[in-house]
Amino acid sequence: MKVALASDHAGYALKMGIKDYVVKKGIAHQDYGTHNEESVDYVDFAEKAMDGILSGDCDRAILVCGTGLGMGIVANKYSGVRAAPCCDEYMAEMSRSHNDANCLTLGGRILPLDEALLIVETWLNTPYEGGRHQLRLDKIHAIERKNFKS
Repeated sequence: MKVALASDHAGYALKMGIKDYVVKKGIAHQDYGTHNEESVDYVDFAEKAMDGILSGDCDRAILVCGTGLGMGIVANKYSGVRAAPCCDEYMAEMSRSHNDANCLTLGGRILPLDEALLIVETWLNTPYEGGRHQLRLDKIHAIERKNFKS
């Protein structure tokens, strides 16, 4: 698994803590920026990370902005991306096991690093259950085919 990492200025510090974690765990990753705390638009960095997902360069993404909401909105504009803003381990577990979320979004202004790392660990290690949940994902894919332009 290779994970795309991206943040805006508000999520930079948290992204760097997450980056340290994935390095220590030996998880392959690509950092799509930003690379400091100077003010930037989250949209630009979410776009770079989603391009990494769509190209097949990365399998999943972790995006961080002030709340995780803006990054999630951008990521969910991409067909095939299921971005889930999570603020606790349970949400992270359900986003993976029931929704097969391939993008986790977090809030740098609302989550301390220790809590964020528990969420990241849960999200990275929870498998998708499939089964009855696949029918729902198939419906989501049908909506994407109907509404997204290729």
